[in-house]
Amino acid sequence: MAEGDTLVSVDYEIFGKVQGVFFRKYTQAEGKKLGLVGWVQNTDRGTVQGQLQGPISKVRGMQEWLETKGSPKSHIDRANFNNEKVILKLEYSDFQIVK
Repeated sequence: MAEGDTLVSVDYEIFGKVQGVFFRKYTQAEGKKLGLVGWVQNTDRGTVQGQLQGPISKVRGMQEWLETKGSPKSHIDRANFNNEKVILKLEYSDFQIVK
């Protein structure tokens, strides 16, 4: 496998105006477009959190999207990424919105 194809898993939490602005729907669509799997959900703290899994090069692209773009009506203050680790196989089969 090429270096950019190494599978990784990373958790994320996005802060700012990210609820009530279709952030989860756009995150799911962007994740699927990049061929990633994982999940996204709103939190009681007014943030959005989730997990990304896929080739490291695609995960990096998604991290940049989560930090800088998001949904059209969102306003991202900051993005936290943690628990990044190399995985041998994907633990999800799709990119889900968790209610």
